[in-house]
Amino acid sequence: MTETAAPLRIIEESPAYWRVLFDNPPLNVVDHTVFEGLQDLLARMDTSPELRVVVFESADADFYLAHFDMTGKSAHIAGTAGRSGLSVPTDTFVRLSTSPVVSIAKIRGRVRGVGSEFVLACDMRFASRENAVLGQPEVGAGVIPGGGGTERLPLLTGRGRALEIILGADDFDGDTAERYGYVNRSLPDSELDGFVDTLARRIASFDRRPIETAKNLVNRVSLPSVDSLLDGRNAFGAALAWPETQQRVAALFKRGMQQEGDLENRLGAHLADLLDD
Repeated sequence: MTETAAPLRIIEESPAYWRVLFDNPPLNVVDHTVFEGLQDLLARMDTSPELRVVVFESADADFYLAHFDMTGKSAHIAGTAGRSGLSVPTDTFVRLSTSPVVSIAKIRGRVRGVGSEFVLACDMRFASRENAVLGQPEVGAGVIPGGGGTERLPLLTGRGRALEIILGADDFDGDTAERYGYVNRSLPDSELDGFVDTLARRIASFDRRPIETAKNLVNRVSLPSVDSLLDGRNAFGAALAWPETQQRVAALFKRGMQQEGDLENRLGAHLADLLDD
């Protein structure tokens, strides 16, 4: 059974196992419609007692989730409250991490910025060895991660590697991401689908109560506090008003941000000489 909740496509492999495809062409930019789709999905997950696991993947092999929409058209979601009372982006990621349903990110293509923060909020991450690029480019664009990157990455990778990822603002391939703890595993692209599907079906075959209890116990010792996530969100909002940030964002759009082309393909490389123009 397949249902469309643009720009998400929900494929119900069984009552216990769903696949969700991000499909927001041309680059899978994370705009307000993506967050609205995720909010609708979370509401459905909350009312689906047979559901055990959701796998998130992309309909675009080159872009899993590019980054947040920087045109300003989606800025209003930061002031819109989700079900928990937190702003929609924070609410979405907190509810995903704390849901009794297991979330798995199957990563092909580029996943940067808030896209990276989405996969960090998932319970597990598996990446294509040949076709996955991950990064937190915000510092190179004049801002800071605002969706949990500064809070979740150190818990996974350690302080030094988290600072390398965030302050270096560069792209990381799947194998390096695995070595750093950014993802669970990097697998040959030809094996990625089969591996994730087998794992998801295995989890889906188990009873919900032990899954939920075990996840809750792990969450207690592995998730950042809501207060620290709010600090990051507030700092991101303040950074958007910095003049140096506005200069860098303008330079990004001048080079082709949110358009198909070299800037989005090799964002990490462009950030090093962004103001040379």
